[in-house]
Amino acid sequence: MRNQRRAFMGAIGRHVAALTAASAMLALPVLGHAESAAVFPAAGKPVTLIVPFPPGGPLDTVARVLAQAVQPTLGKVIVENRPGAGGNIGMTAVAQAAPDGYTIGMGALSTHAINPWLYPHMPFDPLKDFAPITLVANVPNVLVLNKEFATSNNIKSVKDLIDYLKQHPGKVNFGSGGNGSGGHLAGELFKQAAHVYMVHIPYRGAAPAQMALLGNDVQLMFDNLGSAAPRIRKGDVVALGVTTPQRATTYPELPTFAESGVPELKTFDISTWFGLFAPAGTPTAVVDKLNQEFTAALRSAPVRDKMLKFAAEPAPTTPAQFDALVRRENKRYKDIVKRSGAKID
Repeated sequence: MRNQRRAFMGAIGRHVAALTAASAMLALPVLGHAESAAVFPAAGKPVTLIVPFPPGGPLDTVARVLAQAVQPTLGKVIVENRPGAGGNIGMTAVAQAAPDGYTIGMGALSTHAINPWLYPHMPFDPLKDFAPITLVANVPNVLVLNKEFATSNNIKSVKDLIDYLKQHPGKVNFGSGGNGSGGHLAGELFKQAAHVYMVHIPYRGAAPAQMALLGNDVQLMFDNLGSAAPRIRKGDVVALGVTTPQRATTYPELPTFAESGVPELKTFDISTWFGLFAPAGTPTAVVDKLNQEFTAALRSAPVRDKMLKFAAEPAPTTPAQFDALVRRENKRYKDIVKRSGAKID
């Protein structure tokens, strides 16, 4: 009996030892993960910030301003442009990167709220494949008219334009940077809200659409305020109003659509936003560190002043607030894209 008891106690001891060893092995990756998050960013290891659009635009410029601003605390931040497929190529690279905080991306309204309903086959899930870090900026859209068209028809306000469109259905063209672009959807939303009809002319990007506007090939367009600002300042185009609920900080003289006196436009709101994302699975401590550094930069006067030159209004948030915004916008644009009929094969 004594030998049996000794054998039984020995088996129990070996079982407990095995469980302890297994628990220790399971804990190792967790400890390693927490440890790597605690020392983020590692000395000498750069952070790559992927911009899914070509160099030179407001989003790219703001990314470079932010990259420089956070280098004293985050170390070297390399901005890498990976344009194509409406931003899908660059954001796919972010989604597929190691979730360690060293590869992040500057996503936008188009990549996370419009493209999912525009492209039949998306290479990523905008809600599941990313860890939102912070909203970076809101950029109003602005309704701009060809100067000759506006002057010859005495169009000085949004209400004047609506009156003209109702009297000349289908006789006015509006341009955009392409099917499903923010400018296209703003125009379609305007048509529906104001009960007017215009012909949409898509171009391969905002720049050729702007040239078509100057040449009166199209009579109006909904442009990004940062992109349209130089031509507005020079008087090359006529700006009628911004599409946000509040007036733009950089152009406070421009009324909102809600202030146009047209009841149907009282709640008109369509603007551009962009923000920072990490791959899904990035440790919370790393996301919080990135949020801390980038939001501090966004609140600094030098960064704010530089961003406002491109009509990009700094809008730092918590990761949770940004996540909620992305989900709301994704849901809202499902209906907007559907009503517009826009599709990209």
